[in-house]
Amino acid sequence: MSDSMDRSISIGEHLPFLRRYSRALTGSQSSGDAYAMATLEAILHDPSGYDETSDPRVGLFKVFHGIWSSSGAPVEVEEIGLHAAAQGHLAKLTANTREALLLNTIEGLSFEQVAEVMGVAQAEAEELVIIANREMLASVTGRVMIIEDEPIIADDIEAIVEQLGHEVVGIARTRGEAVKLGKEEQPDLILADIQLADNSSGIDAVNDLIAELGEMPVIFITAFPERLLTGEKHEPAFLITKPFSDEQVRSAVSQAMFFSSTQTLKA
Repeated sequence: MSDSMDRSISIGEHLPFLRRYSRALTGSQSSGDAYAMATLEAILHDPSGYDETSDPRVGLFKVFHGIWSSSGAPVEVEEIGLHAAAQGHLAKLTANTREALLLNTIEGLSFEQVAEVMGVAQAEAEELVIIANREMLASVTGRVMIIEDEPIIADDIEAIVEQLGHEVVGIARTRGEAVKLGKEEQPDLILADIQLADNSSGIDAVNDLIAELGEMPVIFITAFPERLLTGEKHEPAFLITKPFSDEQVRSAVSQAMFFSSTQTLKA
């Protein structure tokens, strides 16, 4: 098998998770996927820039970070409809903290790997994650709705969200319950499982709510993340893989809340 074929297979295995990371950084599927595509184009143009000798995933994320950093790590305010206050919260965060936190908690990279991706010392990578957690806890809070049919999981998510200082406005188990609750409470953020009780779909419930209430950040929870990271259709910007850790939920909720476009956010 040729080197180029080996490289294509290696990149293909990790590309869905690069999309997940890039979407979480930008708060947008389209912007996130555009950065992922730019990463592929950079590797195609200069394969020597992609180091897959130790860990192909680290090599792929490292190329991405070169592009992301050189662009100034922008967030497209017009595209995602951020209010000035929410954009202001993003601007106050210490540089590189969101990147380090997402790489470590959502993508599961070790501190050593985070340091390699970001081109910093391991001690600095660890410090960036500590700062990120502290700044997130001290920043934006809002109203969160949970769509989850497993009571134990729903209770766990509720406890994590409330520990972050957010208000949980309710828990829905089916598509119908979710639509009713969402219309009544108008949350700033939704956490939704894909498969619900009575075989209804969390995706359909969210689509119903967005049609009624307008765009808002949504975190989907699924055991099969690759199915929602294809880049071929409308897909979520924020995604948690089951089984998830408390740290993953905290990180995803804190990141997504910055992209809420409602007026109920509090500093």
